[in-house]
Amino acid sequence: MFAPHRTHHVLDRYDIRDLRLFTGRDLRPLLAEEGRQWRERLRWDYTQSIELLISYLDSRILPGFVAVDRASGEIQGYCFSVYETQKAVVGDVFAVGEDAREVEETLLHHLLPMLQHTPGVDRVESQLLLESDRLQVPFKECDFRSYTRLFMEADLPHERELLLDNSLVRRTDEPVPQLPQYLKLTRWIPPHYQPAGDLIHRCYEGHGDSFINDQYRSVQGSLRFLHNIVRFPGCGIFDAENSFVIRDDRSGQLEALALVSRVEPEVAHVTQLCVSPRRRGYGLGRMLLRHVATSLAAKGMQAITLTVTEANHPALKLYESLGFRRRLSFCANVWTRTRS
Repeated sequence: MFAPHRTHHVLDRYDIRDLRLFTGRDLRPLLAEEGRQWRERLRWDYTQSIELLISYLDSRILPGFVAVDRASGEIQGYCFSVYETQKAVVGDVFAVGEDAREVEETLLHHLLPMLQHTPGVDRVESQLLLESDRLQVPFKECDFRSYTRLFMEADLPHERELLLDNSLVRRTDEPVPQLPQYLKLTRWIPPHYQPAGDLIHRCYEGHGDSFINDQYRSVQGSLRFLHNIVRFPGCGIFDAENSFVIRDDRSGQLEALALVSRVEPEVAHVTQLCVSPRRRGYGLGRMLLRHVATSLAAKGMQAITLTVTEANHPALKLYESLGFRRRLSFCANVWTRTRS
């Protein structure tokens, strides 16, 4: 174990123990508070993610640490990670109480060096939405590169308003873009998996976000990314009915897509929006977002959220022009092993 560089106060008050010594039942009160904060700060129902995490905790396979108050014996914080071949991903860090920030930093000072010294691990990634940018010290001390990302939100108009003005939704004086006859806008269906993986890889080739998430760098990795957002609740419950693609009937290739999940009964989250490089500049991204928003609003949804890298100026400009506002900022942190 690698010694943390934290205050003596935290080290004197808390024991840092292996996460695999605990069960989901042990952490359930702490996870319930984390779920409450997800709903309050992000309008996100974290319940299914918590239940999935508890099943992994019960199997005792997740590497991580727990902070236990020596006086009360109560669990005050935890962190965990997952391994993906030559990469490790920081899954979460969360603590409660007056020492919450210091406890979280202490947990990371245990976790990050452990991951960096794990044989075969050449890369560590972390995106902690709930923690915003307050936990940067441990990452900086462990030589991580940091990228500021934004969590954005837009209100969806009432169905009656859609009939008057299609704003996030189109202005009444704005012409409706027309697709060429061979480009078809359709709902997501399972056969779109493979062409969607190919599209995501093409869209992010050389893109700044591929430095944050290395899954974008290959078709196989992009398919794993798709599998995670469609099959698992980490990004909400996938909503195929309100997810759309633009397909070229001549080649069978997808030229753009917008994938959506439900994160609350009345809140949706755009998990992926991308447009083929050769189709950029024609308003397809704007068209897809508006189509998604109109579909969601017609079903009574109240809001839509998404995340974007702050340095991705074209995407940020598009979202802001459509009425998205910044709800919070957080950091994506990446470490890669330097080899001689």
